[in-house]
Amino acid sequence: MSTTVGFIGLGHMGGPMAANLVKAGHKVVGFDLAPAALEQAVKDGASVADSAADAVRGADVVITMLPSGKHVLGLYDELLPIATPGTLFIDCSTIDVADAKEAHDKAEASGHRSVDAPVSGGVVGATAGTLAFMVGGSEADFQAASPLLEVMGRKVVHCGDAGVGQAAKICNNMILGVSMIAISEAFVLGEKLGLSNQALFDVASNASGQCWALTSNCPVPGPVPTTPANNDYQPGFAVALMDKDLGLAANALRTNGVDGELGLRAAELYSRFHAAGGGGLDFSAIINDIRDRSTEGQQ
Repeated sequence: MSTTVGFIGLGHMGGPMAANLVKAGHKVVGFDLAPAALEQAVKDGASVADSAADAVRGADVVITMLPSGKHVLGLYDELLPIATPGTLFIDCSTIDVADAKEAHDKAEASGHRSVDAPVSGGVVGATAGTLAFMVGGSEADFQAASPLLEVMGRKVVHCGDAGVGQAAKICNNMILGVSMIAISEAFVLGEKLGLSNQALFDVASNASGQCWALTSNCPVPGPVPTTPANNDYQPGFAVALMDKDLGLAANALRTNGVDGELGLRAAELYSRFHAAGGGGLDFSAIINDIRDRSTEGQQ
């Protein structure tokens, strides 16, 4: 059954997601502040509106993919009063858990339904329709959102109540950020000790050091030919995005009194790398920052 979807935020992630909804036969009315994003949406078969409000009027479902919680909350203040009563709002942005809960409360108070549904899988996953969605909201709203999410993704997981989808996203990416730093430090140490990158990869990928950051996003060129390391660290998943997600994780650690030393330190390292100009590189490029900061060993 075709659904009319108002899609706000047609950037690197939102654009391909909207395109996949069009391919599945849904009517998509999109809006973005960037003219190039609107032009691409038209090429992909979507209709475009002159404003976010125009995109939402008459929609069955509203999907948002925005940079931060303040953008989501500000847009909800604008859109909730004009949306058709009972509209399902699906926010796929990665934002603070508290902001996600506030967005849900605003939607519910306005007579609408909502879920938070952040994604993992990057631009490649968005284009291929293989994203993973981590969903927070009621069981009924999760079931209502699932048919659309399954068009855009391969894995859709109901994580719990409102805001818990965001919790799953920041916890997952904290694991990823910490893992990439540990792997990168190990490769730099191996280089210092005379161990080739290929030899370390062959050992660790088949031993207890095995993890996704190593076998799918290896930070050194060679062992996994498809990784950003083999393409001058073009993302992929950019340092700027990892910095954002780890900042959210660090805030959650502090707010909830968790002694998260590795998570907090990972947030500091990616923040520093971002500030030094690495924001547009793949997050695996942290290995170059580690290598540059490493001193000659003592003999």
